Amino acid sequence: MAAKSLVRTPETTHRIRFQDCDMLGHLNNARYLDYFLNAREEHTIQHYALNLGQISRDLGAAWVITKHHLAYLRPAQHAEIVRIRTQLIHFDNSNLVVEMQMLSEDGLRLKAVLWSEMAFVKVPGGTRTEHNDDLMDMLDELDVEDISYDPDGFDDRVKRLRKQLKHERNE
Repeated sequence: MAAKSLVRTPETTHRIRFQDCDMLGHLNNARYLDYFLNAREEHTIQHYALNLGQISRDLGAAWVITKHHLAYLRPAQHAEIVRIRTQLIHFDNSNLVVEMQMLSEDGLRLKAVLWSEMAFVKVPGGTRTEHNDDLMDMLDELDVEDISYDPDGFDDRVKRLRKQLKHERNE
């Protein structure tokens, strides 16, 4: 399922499309989720050889989103190219949390941050189930351990990211 030497924080660039913007030319708030989740799906396919639909068929289980924390910090503009980074910041035997960051194309200005909390559930039925040993091994390898996850720490994480990027811009 997983490739050797997994990239813990993959990133890709995406152009903000006209149909996804409001009358001011800003990315519509609801569409941020689409950009983030589509980027994560692309990252899991490209970097981990994980097809989420195939996992559902093979294991009879899938991840479903149980909660989002989303901070809108700077507008993403029509036709702008943005950089999206995703990373696993927490997991246990039946849950995971993925952090997603939308940045300027150069990666130095934070536009939005998303934490998506997910539960692993049986398909069909939707009852919680545990990750198998292979998934647990892969999640352990992907977990970005230097990010201290606290379910109530989203705002603090956003502040730390902004401070870190400000420091990088001033170097």
